[in-house]
Amino acid sequence: MKKSSLIIPVFLFLFPLFAFAEGLDNLLIRIGSLILLLIPLVVSLALLYFLWGLANFILAGDDKEKIEKGKSTMLWGIIALFVMVSVWGIVRFIQETLKIEDLSAPGNVKQLIPR
Repeated sequence: MKKSSLIIPVFLFLFPLFAFAEGLDNLLIRIGSLILLLIPLVVSLALLYFLWGLANFILAGDDKEKIEKGKSTMLWGIIALFVMVSVWGIVRFIQETLKIEDLSAPGNVKQLIPR
């Protein structure tokens, strides 16, 4: 059952490659577009998580348990933001070092595929 629950979505995602004889470059463009859409969403969620912890910390009053929970939530929010921004910076550093052109636009993924 677990295998079929994984196989079916993967098959449905790759089905256009077989049905319309699309190449791998179109699949890479779709994946790149999806990732570019998700990045701001994930960063926003991490920021909201941090702000939620900050609100809990401020509104906790004298309750030590709520204060600690707020601190923990803020810490994990900061860690998530730090990791995301660090990965972003490392990828940018590698692009600059290897002189890779900016691939932020989904159409530029075609440059990676040798012809």
